[in-house]
Formats: sequence, structure tokens, C-alpha cells
Amino acid sequence: MVNVETIKELVLALLYLTSWEEKEYDKTYHRSWKGYPFSILYELVDEGLISGSHKSKSVYFTEKGVEKAMEIIEKYNFSGDDLDE
Repeated sequence: MVNVETIKELVLALLYLTSWEEKEYDKTYHRSWKGYPFSILYELVDEGLISGSHKSKSVYFTEKGVEKAMEIIEKYNFSGDDLDE
């Protein structure tokens, strides 16, 4: 069985790979839909990687979350271009 840390890594990577950018004030945020187990999403929130209200249907990435997602994408050799094929 895959351990919880691996699942969290993959969820974070998938959230990032399927995210879009939104600008608010002078800052750009990456947002993604919450289509993953809430227990995993809550752990990612607790770790300061993503944020968002329990009532919203999407989350946004913290700077730390973007950095971690990029590390994971590199670790598993994913790229956003792969989704377009």
C-alpha cells in the first residue's frame, strides 16, 4: 500500500498541475479545485502548503506550496505540458 506521505505529495502535485492563476491586487495566486480527499487537503493546509475556506470549492497555493509542488513535480518527472497530450 502507498503511504500517506506519497499520497500527499501526489495530491499536491496534481493540484498544482491542474491549477490556474488568478490576480488579486498586485499578487498572483495559483488556484485549484478541491477534488481530493479532504483528510489529505486538511493535512496540506496544516503544513502551510495550501489555503482556502472549508466552504469554498477551490484552494490556493502558498509560496511554500508552490515551491514544494515544483520539487515533487521534478521528483516524479511530471510536467504541465504532459497534460496537453
